[in-house]
Parts: sequence; structure tokens; C-alpha cells
Amino acid sequence: MPQTFHFYEPIRGHNLPHDPFNAIVGPRPIGWISSHNDQGQLNLAPYSFFNAFNYVPPIVGFASIGYKDSVRNIQKTGEFCWNLATRPLAEKMNTTCAAVSPEVNEFDLADLTPAASTIVSVPRVAETPVSFECKLTQLIQLQTASGDNLNTWLVLGEVVGVHIDTALLVDGVYQTAQARPILRGGGPADYFEISQDSLFRMNRPQ
Repeated sequence: MPQTFHFYEPIRGHNLPHDPFNAIVGPRPIGWISSHNDQGQLNLAPYSFFNAFNYVPPIVGFASIGYKDSVRNIQKTGEFCWNLATRPLAEKMNTTCAAVSPEVNEFDLADLTPAASTIVSVPRVAETPVSFECKLTQLIQLQTASGDNLNTWLVLGEVVGVHIDTALLVDGVYQTAQARPILRGGGPADYFEISQDSLFRMNRPQ
């Protein structure tokens, strides 16, 4: 049978019960970002638009819809940490998503422990098995195709320090599924967990 397609122009609406864009581009890694302001007030927040963008040096980035506390803090201090969101930490990660005032410390709100970083001044989440210490490289306000500024900010940072629980290293190879990372899906509350059952291997062509 020939395929049929639902076509829409995003600017005119999708005419579906839920916007499919986030479901199509997914599941997506979670940018669980810790930062602090220039007075040292801590902030911890998850961002579903997150990924890695360069290998050497490693660069990661997240997009914030709105000029939120994380963006403001990172612009002032030039530093942040990324913390791996795992299945055992899912509920605590979700707690840090609460819309609270800037003076609220999400570490305290979610009963999480700030752990001192090695290079940057921003603490990481002690309970997570993997964290990146990052220094800001670029802060970019996104634009439409016609050049109009959006209230969305892309934060890019060079990873200058990596913390890995040694239990996740088997013969020196990081075990992705063993960390039980969670990824954001497309529905209003959809998440996925990576499992060893979903592993397949495919070598690049020579």
C-alpha cells in the first residue's frame, strides 16, 4: 500500500492532540544543569533540549526557552555542570523542574547533595554516577529563518572535567546501559530508560 503522510507547516499548527516535534526528535538526553549566581546561590534544573556537539575538545549544549536562572547564572560566571539523569534519580530530577523563585535551592528542594567540582566552582550532583564540569564557550540567542530573535538561548560549554563512577567502567569501556540513563520522550510525561536489551552493533563502512 502507498504511504500516506500527515503534513503540516509548524507556523500554522499541527492539528494533532499533541505537538509531535518533541516525540520525533527523541528520545533526547536530559541536560540536568547545575549552576550558581555571582553570590554563590545554587541552581539545578533539567533541560530536554540537550546534546553533545563536538568531540575534541568535548562540547555540550542545552537550549533554554526563556532567559531562565541557569542562563543568567552561566552568563555571569562562565561555568556550569552537567549531571547524568538516571532512573533511580528520575523523581528527584523531576522535582528540580519545579517553577520556583531564584532564591530557592533545588539541591535542597530535591534532597540532593552538592559535591565540589575539581576545576570549576559550580558543584555537581553527588548522587549521580557521571558529571561534566563545563566552561561557557558561546551563548547564542536563537533566531527564526527570517532573522527574528526568539526568547530561546543556546548555551554551549567545553567539558573541562569528567567524573565517572568506576563501577561503570568495564575493562576501561564505559557501560552506557549500566548507568540507567533516562531520556525525554515526546508526550507530556514520557521518558525512556536505556537498557542492555536494546543494544545492537554496527561498524562504520571501511
